[in-house]
Amino acid sequence: MTSTALRVGLVGYGFAGQTFHAPVLSAVPGLELAAVASSQPHKVHADWPGAAVVPDVSALVGRADIDLIVVATPNAQHHPVAKAALEAGKHVVVDKPFTLDVAEARELELLSKRNNRLLAVYQNRRFDSDFLTLKKLLSSGELGRPVYLESHFDRFRPEVKERWREQAVPGSGLWVDLGSHLIDQAVQLFSRPDTIQLDTAVLRDGAVVEDYFHAVLRYETGPHAPLRVVLHSTTLAAHAAPRYIVHGTRGSYVKHGVDTQEDALRAGQRPPTEGWGADPLDGELTLIDSNGVPARRSVPTHPGNYVNYYAAVRDAILGRGPNPVPPEQAVELMELLDLGRQSALEGRALPTRRP
Repeated sequence: MTSTALRVGLVGYGFAGQTFHAPVLSAVPGLELAAVASSQPHKVHADWPGAAVVPDVSALVGRADIDLIVVATPNAQHHPVAKAALEAGKHVVVDKPFTLDVAEARELELLSKRNNRLLAVYQNRRFDSDFLTLKKLLSSGELGRPVYLESHFDRFRPEVKERWREQAVPGSGLWVDLGSHLIDQAVQLFSRPDTIQLDTAVLRDGAVVEDYFHAVLRYETGPHAPLRVVLHSTTLAAHAAPRYIVHGTRGSYVKHGVDTQEDALRAGQRPPTEGWGADPLDGELTLIDSNGVPARRSVPTHPGNYVNYYAAVRDAILGRGPNPVPPEQAVELMELLDLGRQSALEGRALPTRRP
């Protein structure tokens, strides 16, 4: 490992690698994008002329000058690529979803511990502006005890694109794509639910994998009970629902709009820039006083910053802080994603607590 910067090897330069990983990790002091495994060297060099391009994973993980491997491949390749990197003695970040199922996730967790290497999942939406604001609001106690949360991620994408995410291949579909974010956020706020019930559907003309889901998480025990959490996503919402609706024993909070960082990254912007992660849409908080009179006020949305994720990865590798998304959390998330799929097949709520 170099004394100046941790050298990063990126596997894959498709949408995830080009948009969410390369520009974000390159904004972190102490991380250097050194090499990319890609079949499109011209595409990589157009964006990162100083990075080496190698033809495949084995060439990348075999380089002695690489400290950290970032896996930004199609989902079916997450497990084999991460396994090869860990076996080569590299630290590893894997894009979400962690793996195809919980068995693969547990194997990688054991391998990372055996080889004493950091293994983290890219749950970047823990660093969304709206989520950070909601987390702070709930911790303040202003809403009282939360009893109901709706978390929506609605889009309007009526055309089915010719890309692996929308084809009938392992790891495709909206549940593992956006559901992995929404479940992770719910667990971060309220811990593991008692039951999960998932409904999925294929709604668009020509679609072959689910492009809609509606999940209900029930909390019947523990400090947050009784509580209901609804996670919802669709690709046919021309008028999107609020991002969050929260009801508590003292009032309610509603937030419209989504974090701005994805759109900025898609447009080719690179952090840090002035106003990065700022959200112009405030939330609305309604509190009911002891006389039953409602009082409404705006709640400014705190800026988000995906760069903080990779800064935490850097610090964890250097022994300066905790892993931002350790493998045990990733394994738990895969358990819930797997249970959700089973629930959709069986058409009923399933318990989530481990024996």
